[in-house]
Amino acid sequence: MKNKPFFLLVALWFSATCCTGNSTASDTEQQPQQSDQWVTYEGGDGPGEGKHIVLISGDEEYRSEEALPMLAQILAKRSGFTCTVLFSLNPESGEIDPNQQSNIPGLQALETADLMVVFTRFRELPPEQMRYIDDYLMAGKPVIGLRTATHAFHYAKNKEDQYAKYDFQSSVPGWEMGFGKVVLGETWVSHHGDHGNEGTRAVINEANATHPVLTGVDDIWGPTDVYTVGALNDATILLYGQSTSGMTADAPINTEKEMLPIAWTRTYQLPGGDQGKAFTTTMGASVDLQSAGLRRLLVNACFWATGLETAIPQQADVSFVSTYTPTMFGFDDFKRGQFPADFRIKKD
Repeated sequence: MKNKPFFLLVALWFSATCCTGNSTASDTEQQPQQSDQWVTYEGGDGPGEGKHIVLISGDEEYRSEEALPMLAQILAKRSGFTCTVLFSLNPESGEIDPNQQSNIPGLQALETADLMVVFTRFRELPPEQMRYIDDYLMAGKPVIGLRTATHAFHYAKNKEDQYAKYDFQSSVPGWEMGFGKVVLGETWVSHHGDHGNEGTRAVINEANATHPVLTGVDDIWGPTDVYTVGALNDATILLYGQSTSGMTADAPINTEKEMLPIAWTRTYQLPGGDQGKAFTTTMGASVDLQSAGLRRLLVNACFWATGLETAIPQQADVSFVSTYTPTMFGFDDFKRGQFPADFRIKKD
């Protein structure tokens, strides 16, 4: 019986790694596993078959926790991508809590990801979670950023954290203005439109009208306002945004405000890392994605980012898989009592 302590340790290890519902490093070598802490939509037939997209939600205002599951369902069921959606969770109850800035379980899924889609705002993730994002970006793998991803991280409490360089206000050499500037091309600056009173009408940049991401994209309007974006000298601008004097699609253009970029592609490289490609749009709130044109833009961007640009359909099917009734943007207006499992596709 002198080996009893050894067997006890083995039993405890097995219980910790296999029975908690969380993935271990070895798990990530397999297909992403379903969990109470995230939701996975299995792909299948379609151009994206065999590709894995990880979509990371976590913002207090624009309802990324609603937008990304809907987009992931379309990518999985219409185009064949396997999609894993992650959420900011209350660590005690397991509820989706966009105001929880330091807990996004499941980021180990990035170890098998072919694409990372980011829609976070001012997150301050602990090193044991943030390291998966850092490893992914150091490898130069593709990134798509939506709306507040320009200011995805803010280390207000832990300024000495090893990942505080990702902060949108970073002054670390080589990391000036953090993830937004270094990876996506721009950080948070200001609202260019009148937030809550003006929407955004997209205008195709004719100089790049044949870019594959714009295939089949024609009409885009959304109720979020145009963000201020500075010079993008190292980017390919696909869309400009006009401010609309009102919050409906038929509202007139505010001709007193200049058009600014709202969608672009670029090449990024972290200091010491490999080169990768990125697509960014400053639109993307859950209510913006009622626009089929915007959904098509994002689906096309996923094809482009994963090296499937030649497979982009002339008119990608972006019809909703489940009923979609998005919540209007606003702070603290998220739906309470929701869990990741609530976003699984309901079977008839």
